[in-house]
Amino acid sequence: MMFNAQAIVRKSINNATTQFDKLGHVANDLANYNTYGYKSVRFEQMLREDGYVEGVQRTDCMQGSVRITENPYDVAIEGQGYIPVTSEDGQVQYTRDGSMIKGKGGYLYTRDGWLVGGGIKLPANCYKFTINKNGDVYTYDEAGSLPRRVGTIPLVSFANPEMLDQGINNKMVATEESGEPKIVKNHNNFRQNAIECSNVTIQGSVGEMLRLNASMIASMRLLKVADDMYNKGINIRE
Repeated sequence: MMFNAQAIVRKSINNATTQFDKLGHVANDLANYNTYGYKSVRFEQMLREDGYVEGVQRTDCMQGSVRITENPYDVAIEGQGYIPVTSEDGQVQYTRDGSMIKGKGGYLYTRDGWLVGGGIKLPANCYKFTINKNGDVYTYDEAGSLPRRVGTIPLVSFANPEMLDQGINNKMVATEESGEPKIVKNHNNFRQNAIECSNVTIQGSVGEMLRLNASMIASMRLLKVADDMYNKGINIRE
């Protein structure tokens, strides 16, 4: 009986810990419901042969809805792919949040100060600019002038994008499981004056939180059963 009680305790604690970790991811998803380009986390569970529950974290790559903003600095990605961005200290990460700004030196940056691509500079006398579906950026000096190509917003893909890891401020980091980034050529995935919303659903996330809460309660009840078994075993031995 002592062995059975200990086994129940270990498995119950393991299950409760796994569910608690998953609950944290669901709560983070809800907190990022209004974050542009955010991808929710899918936390898959596998029951091992020894009865323990093991959790595997994956990125849900489902497309988020596209919202028209009429802001020329916004670009939505329709389909697969990520925009590579670089921090001041040289870190390269990947994002689907295409809300950009004109930063220092006239270059395109993310709103939190990461350089877009390898550096795309808008001239000081830029009257307006356009971003083609393939990422080519054209500027106009004045109304009616001929466009001038100043760069291309790169798009990269991964062999297993669901295995990307969470980076800084809604960015993603390549992992061994995701594979190395590869430049996507001959695509039409960009849409200017629009932005991709998160793919988080309130109904789905709340339902998952309720299910996880019920599972954790069940684990606590099992711990209570194990405690009773332990106490009975002590009484019998006495």
